[in-house]
Order: sequence, then structure tokens, then C-alpha cells
Amino acid sequence: MVRYAPPSASASPRFAGIKTFMRLPYVKTTEDVDFAVVGIPFDTGCCYKNGARFGPTAIREASTLMRNYSMNLEIDLFEYLSGVDYGDLDITPGYIMESYRQIEEGLRPFFEAEVTPVVLGGDHSITLAELRAAAGRFGPVALVHFDSHLDTWDDYWGQKYTHGTPFRRACEEGLIDTAHSIQIGIRGSQYGPEDIQGSRDLGLEVLTANELHRIGMAEGVKRIRQRTGNARAFLSFDIDFVDPSMAPGTGTIEVGGFNGYETMTLVQGLRDLRLVGMDLVEVLPGIDPSGRTAYMAANIIHEVLAVLALQKKNGAR
Repeated sequence: MVRYAPPSASASPRFAGIKTFMRLPYVKTTEDVDFAVVGIPFDTGCCYKNGARFGPTAIREASTLMRNYSMNLEIDLFEYLSGVDYGDLDITPGYIMESYRQIEEGLRPFFEAEVTPVVLGGDHSITLAELRAAAGRFGPVALVHFDSHLDTWDDYWGQKYTHGTPFRRACEEGLIDTAHSIQIGIRGSQYGPEDIQGSRDLGLEVLTANELHRIGMAEGVKRIRQRTGNARAFLSFDIDFVDPSMAPGTGTIEVGGFNGYETMTLVQGLRDLRLVGMDLVEVLPGIDPSGRTAYMAANIIHEVLAVLALQKKNGAR
């Protein structure tokens, strides 16, 4: 069996070589791997500031600082995991339906091989196609959705497919196991009380930012675990869950979010979830010259990989 892992930074400088995620081997394979990092540089579904098509590149660049060991979960990722950077899927800028077809077809082999795809977005519209691919293999999956926005609006400007509508479409298509799904961190101004109620009417649990701040991260983790139970879960993480003071490089910021410590605590709490895939979306590097938004994204993904490694160590994968 081939095992894929990054080179040691003590032997090869982090600033050298092709910029893959964590400097993983760039190999287009689903064999002998537990996970594959996949870029989807699509932002045609954006309703405000665009530029998330450059998110995958920025996250990969920032991730070169990531080391193999997670001190938070006390595990070496690549002692237990084999993973590659698969590169980017082909998409068609400006054409969302064609891009959905390409994304679904591109991700299907990962789910069929039970390789966990770790998707770098791209705007949040891409998640609909990802869920189509996941449900094609597993049936409806539990959605664990970190975001400041619900993304369950019915339409924007009469258009049904945008980054503000993917989870309503996914519910309508029967891709989500709504009884085990939860949206976490919702905040900001709304069009009206019907916005949050719309998600609840679809069967989703909503844990707002105000409530999460009030109950604390440990209790928030308990709520997520109780909701998802033993269902197969898909993690969708919009970087604007993080407060804009720490992650300003995104298109629709909302104040009152979560700092890095709080965010990592929540991610570490996902260790009991049966994750079949994930994405991290809405990083706009063009409006954050400091690069800290992309670095935050890379850290979140690193900690998800640590969760997968811990599960593999404990025989849960």
C-alpha cells in the first residue's frame, strides 16, 4: 500500500515546491488514500463581492505553514492518514448548472471509494452539487453547517441557484437528513423573522451566534453531537462564521462572530461525527492582503484532518 504524506519541513523548506495543501503530493487518485483535498474555484453564485474563485490557491499557499502534529488533539495526522492534493475540478465560469454537473461528476468517485473529499471553495453555491454527489452514494446526509448566514433563501433576483439558496434546494431535492442537521453561528441583520423560521420549517435546527455565545462552546458541541447522532454527516464551513476581525477576507461579513480559539474548540468537538466529506468556502484573498483569512481556513481544515486521524486511530473509520 502506498502512503501519501507531506515532506518534512526540516528537510525541504516550506516556501519551496508546488503549493499543494500542506505540501501533500499532487496525485489524482482515490487509491490508498483516506482523504483528498479538492479545489473548486467557482464563484458565479456570488450575490455581492466575488473573488472566491481564488480561495483554493490562497488556502493552499497559507497551508504550507501547517505541521503534521495537532497538539490540540495530540495526534500526528499522517501516522494514521494517507492523503493527497487532487488539484482542482474543472468548472465553467458563468454557467452554474454546467458547473454543478462537473462538480457532481468530479466528486462522485471519492464518495464511491469512501475517500473523504476536503473541498476548497469557491462560493457556497458549490455545496449543492457536493451534496448531490454525497447523497448519490449514501442517501440523505446530516448537514453540519457553520456560517453567519442561513443560505436557505428561496431565490435572489428570481434566480433559484446562488450562494444564498443551496440548502433550500438541497432540502427540496431530498439530499439532507434534516432531522439530524444543524446550522451554527447565524447572525446579522435579516429580512425578517421568517428567515430563521424558514430554515426551521425545512426541518433544520438553528443555533444562532447569540445563543452559542451565551451557552458556550462546550455546550454548543453537545448540541451538535445530540443533533447529528450516528448519521453520516457533511461539514460545510463558511469562513464568515469567524468574526471579521480575524477573517476579513470574505464577501459578506457579519460582526459578532467567533475568534480563532472558539472556532477551533468547536471543530475539535466534531470527533464523534461520521464525516463523509467537507468543504470550506467563501475565502476572498483579494480583499485580505494580510492572508490571515486563508490561514484561518487552513487551520480549520488541519483540525478536521486531525479529527479524521483520531477516528482512524480509534477504529472509528
